[in-house]
Amino acid sequence: MHIRTEGPEETEAISALTTHAFASATHAEGTEAAIVERLRAAGALTVSLVAEEEGALLGHVAVSPVEVAGHHGWQGLGPISVTPERQRSGIGTALMRAALAELRASHCKGVVLVGNPEFYRHFGFRQAPGLTVEGIPPEVVLALPFGPDLPEGALRFHPAFGLD
Repeated sequence: MHIRTEGPEETEAISALTTHAFASATHAEGTEAAIVERLRAAGALTVSLVAEEEGALLGHVAVSPVEVAGHHGWQGLGPISVTPERQRSGIGTALMRAALAELRASHCKGVVLVGNPEFYRHFGFRQAPGLTVEGIPPEVVLALPFGPDLPEGALRFHPAFGLD
């Protein structure tokens, strides 16, 4: 398996992969592929990596800038998707580690996401009690600071997420 930056010819394949990956997820809203498409169209994909094996796309991770209490420097991770036939085989973990390595190298303040605390704790994410997203339960709002401080305040994802 190889992880690399997405190519411009792969946008349709990434959308199909993302739709397929989230089709049976209980937490999915069916908008994940459209979120990635809107982020890409807005030029807001800080990191967009694919996992491939023998020419087949197996997974994708998107990262985009977020605002925390009006401040910049943080990144939002997601959606991250793996084709259902290969989920729980390490592809998502590899994508996550590659994305986090790129973000650490970029010297951003840290990464936030909305997700399962048990899964993302493995990567160092933790609940950030002072971080809020309107309409999202606080226990699934997670942060991985690259410095000593956890972010506090209202978290705003890119408008592509449709949370405004």
